[in-house]
Amino acid sequence: MASTSEVKKGIVIRQAGDLFVVVEFQHVNPGKGAAFVRARMKSLGNGKVLEVTYKTSESVDIVQVDFRTMQFLYKSGDNFAFMNMESYEQIEMNGDLIGDEAKYLKEGLDVVVGLYEGRPVSIELPKKIKYKVAEAPPAVRGDSATGNVTKEIVLDNGLHVQAPIFIKEGEEVLINTETGDYSARAN
Repeated sequence: MASTSEVKKGIVIRQAGDLFVVVEFQHVNPGKGAAFVRARMKSLGNGKVLEVTYKTSESVDIVQVDFRTMQFLYKSGDNFAFMNMESYEQIEMNGDLIGDEAKYLKEGLDVVVGLYEGRPVSIELPKKIKYKVAEAPPAVRGDSATGNVTKEIVLDNGLHVQAPIFIKEGEEVLINTETGDYSARAN
């Protein structure tokens, strides 16, 4: 049994005889009253989503998950294919388990895949990913007079992001996968 402070995205918890992977979590420390953890979990058995609130005094049954670095290969329907770079073994993962992070995946990207009994249950993206700018409208003269001006650019994977007006088509930029925001130019 583990403390509720160890609850985070991607871990597997045994709850009511079923295994759940944590999809979202939030540690809440209200000004008045005891702190608690709110978690949204998806069943590995039937795919049902469960929202649970744990008090800090409670303990949770965290199941051991193996984490391996794998390379994203391609998307086929609702499934995403990954390859273990050491054994060249390929696995497929349902898009429901990946969730919103699927928009950051691009061919050749190394991610950390969580495996429970050989079955993929979660992925962890790098904090920042490099993309090439596919479309960027030109900056309009006089725009910079107002200060911090941005424009919408389109990246090579189809993702739309707000970036500074000086970013041009063909440049490489870093995107923060936690916030979805432009981070910097890539070197």
